[in-house]
Amino acid sequence: MMGPGMGHRPSGPPPGAGTGGRPGPGPGAQPGGHGPGGRGPGGFAMMAPVVKARNFKGSFRRLLDLLRPEASLVVFVLVLGIVSVTFAIVGPRILGNATNIVFDGVISKQIPEGVTKAEVVAGLRLTGKDQQADMVQSMNLVPGQGVDFAALGGVLLTLLIVFVVSAVFGWAQSYLMSGVTQRTVYRLRGDADRKLGTLPLSYFDRQSRGDTLSRITNDIDNIAQTLQQSLTQLITSLLTVVGVLLMMFTISPILAVISLLTVPLSVVVTILIAGRSQKQFAAQWERTGRLNGHIEEMHTGHAIVKVFGRQPEAIAEFDARNEHLFQASYRAQFISGIIQPALNFLANLNYVAIAVIGGVRVASGQMSLGDVQAFIQYSRQFTMPIVQTASIANVLQSAVASAERVFELLDEPQEIPDVARPARVGSVQGRVVLDDVSFRYEPAKPLIDHLDLTVEPGSTVAIVGPTGAGKTTLVNLLMRFYELDGGRILVDGIDIREMRRDDLRRTFGMVLQDAWLFKGTIRDNIVYGRDGATEEQMTAAAQAAHVDHFVRTLPDGYDTVLDDESSSVSAGEKQLLTIARAFLVDPPILILDEATSSVDTRTEMLIQRAMAGLMKGRTSFVIAHRLSTIRDAHTILVMDHGRIVETGRHEQLLAAKGFYADLYESQFGKALDEAV
Repeated sequence: MMGPGMGHRPSGPPPGAGTGGRPGPGPGAQPGGHGPGGRGPGGFAMMAPVVKARNFKGSFRRLLDLLRPEASLVVFVLVLGIVSVTFAIVGPRILGNATNIVFDGVISKQIPEGVTKAEVVAGLRLTGKDQQADMVQSMNLVPGQGVDFAALGGVLLTLLIVFVVSAVFGWAQSYLMSGVTQRTVYRLRGDADRKLGTLPLSYFDRQSRGDTLSRITNDIDNIAQTLQQSLTQLITSLLTVVGVLLMMFTISPILAVISLLTVPLSVVVTILIAGRSQKQFAAQWERTGRLNGHIEEMHTGHAIVKVFGRQPEAIAEFDARNEHLFQASYRAQFISGIIQPALNFLANLNYVAIAVIGGVRVASGQMSLGDVQAFIQYSRQFTMPIVQTASIANVLQSAVASAERVFELLDEPQEIPDVARPARVGSVQGRVVLDDVSFRYEPAKPLIDHLDLTVEPGSTVAIVGPTGAGKTTLVNLLMRFYELDGGRILVDGIDIREMRRDDLRRTFGMVLQDAWLFKGTIRDNIVYGRDGATEEQMTAAAQAAHVDHFVRTLPDGYDTVLDDESSSVSAGEKQLLTIARAFLVDPPILILDEATSSVDTRTEMLIQRAMAGLMKGRTSFVIAHRLSTIRDAHTILVMDHGRIVETGRHEQLLAAKGFYADLYESQFGKALDEAV
């Protein structure tokens, strides 16, 4: 089977690797969110995005560079935003004109026809009502006429057109920005995926899988949401603040200054409350991760929990962690929920001040009633964009931090590229030579030093030794999952570094100790390594691997869908399916890494017979812990601490009474003692 080599770390795992020398799973699931102004709890992902970037300016510039291919559209989106905001800002002023028409009409109706406005003003001044006279003087009165509904209708129609145009341009802005964002993230996700295909296996050894998945999924999703929502909202908010401020100063500089006094108060309140709520959101993310980790453990090992009667303890642990999460979530939501009422309180104070002062100025004829109404609307529009901008700044900080994590992945050193003019291998004979090979995972810890080995075509080489001896590492070097520190490996006389990796790996068929099956039908899993395989070829491979019989007992046969929770196929049967996959590939060189570890003794014997037929005429490398499975190997390599300490056939090595004999005795002598 062709596939990635999940290498054992013989000298212990490097930092970030899981137990057993394999890259371990990442941290438990964590919720993704941004706290106030962002996504709240509930959007679960592998890990929560980090809150702050280490190099904000550099990462932010690089994030903006991702938009460079969409520069023309971004400029167009900005133009649409300016038009949309401009029309939205003009609306309240037009509505104020409509209010003036109604108010002027109501006052005009109360004045008898034939009396001019000047006479009304003079009469009011004679009676000492100078303030009312100033107000009437500033109004557009037509005594006895009433409300001019024709003019009012024209103003309202204009207002409707203005709001419709603003909405259409705003919709177009959002629509185009959605395309810009998705294409940008599409390219970023593609870059990350291609990068994963070029990273050396050593990267996955030191980096947890959960963290890598989080960079590809959660962090990129965080970037997408920020680009989609925050950038558009940021543009709109800034334009709104500038436009509204200009309109407010054109109406009344005094009222505009009063409104500006609430801005620093709003910012201070937001910062103080958001700072406290952010700590609670961080605690909420952490405790949600702990709760999810507990649930995952209990679900994965539910059979063990039941066997040992630990359900009450598991439930008690869940209740305790759930209570901790409840407390953190309650405080986070409560504290962050104070922001809006506090800002509304300040806005109401501003509203009262504007209403009182504006009313006085209307009564004195310094402002019209419509201008006061428009100013009140502008004051309402002025505060919210400022708060939104502050929230966007926090969300943008998180998005830049996510971008920084993705950029770290993209900047990782990749595999040494294939040579420009690779050597081509025609019909592979299967002669493998390891010439003075040296390799180590960590510079200070030698593993394989100056290893020499020649494997003739068609021979079966068994590799045995204690855990950490370097058996799987040797196989990974053959597949060029790792680069050599010294020496060279030849296949049919060609240095594998002179070959394309794909060409090299197509010469190998591999069956790993861990049975890897993807979600799909049994048929899809068997033909995975060979495109265009016929039904007859697939069935023949299944029969050779003793798969056909148990598959036909399933209700859907070869159309049975497999997944992680599939209970219709046992662990041993899954292993047989991977062996059938290797049969179908029919490679010139085989690598079997403890391929029968999950099958019973009878099936193991059947597999060994089938393997004997498959390995006939092919070079085969067999890694085995159970020494009984490699008695018929042409050559047995006994490895210890990266060195070949013994070589020979089974009987020769037993007769030598050396390291191999001790291994053999430790397995079978102990079994005999226990039987007695």
